[in-house]
Amino acid sequence: MKRLEGKTALITGAARGIGFEMASLFAAEGASVAIADISQQDSEAAAADIAAKTGAKTIGLGLDVSKEADCVRAVEETAKAFGKVDILVNNAGITKDNLALRMKEADFDSVISVNLKGAFLMSKAAAKLMLKARTGRIINISSVVGQTGQAGQANYSASKAGLIGLTKSLAREFAPRQVLVNAVAPGFIRTRMTEGLKDEARTKISELIPLGRMGEPGEVAKAALFLAGGDSAYITGQVLAVNGGLYM
Repeated sequence: MKRLEGKTALITGAARGIGFEMASLFAAEGASVAIADISQQDSEAAAADIAAKTGAKTIGLGLDVSKEADCVRAVEETAKAFGKVDILVNNAGITKDNLALRMKEADFDSVISVNLKGAFLMSKAAAKLMLKARTGRIINISSVVGQTGQAGQANYSASKAGLIGLTKSLAREFAPRQVLVNAVAPGFIRTRMTEGLKDEARTKISELIPLGRMGEPGEVAKAALFLAGGDSAYITGQVLAVNGGLYM
């Protein structure tokens, strides 16, 4: 039997990259999947692609996670299409890197608004259904730099560290209703963003990682699948690191 048979998942930032890998894997494992991203067109294209490859039921949603009305609507449309929301993955995120003394206030605010406040708003909207149903999984995609810090990423690191605190707080609040809240903290993953690095930079990064290589999007997706499925029924408030040993 497929590990997410009969489940419904809503994944933000899922039109590309790690989010797309998670949506594809969840669909292959039997879930009906709502693919949400800032672009309605990109979301619908990703949903059609995944449906064609897996045969799963999918929908594409345009979503700005920094706006509460958008978050409420995304949850409502997912529930309308599939009847419920069992799994929420808060993956949407942006970067606006700069050294702290050069970082504009607007760039700090926008990263916090999308990466951290967006996860709060989506969790709040989805939890209303999950708590009533007395079941559900919320998975927040944090980052290794939320655990270690990173020069030039004060805003991003703060947002990802905040996600860990949010995860633990929501886990305590929601546990009495059997709604589990956990985080995945990826390290350096081979995505379109890291592929843009020069060979020298990629080599230096790999040398810092005990396993000697960057991770693959599918490896992060498999960690999220574990937290979404039945094998993690006694796990909540935890951070699952997928970083090749970069931070222990």
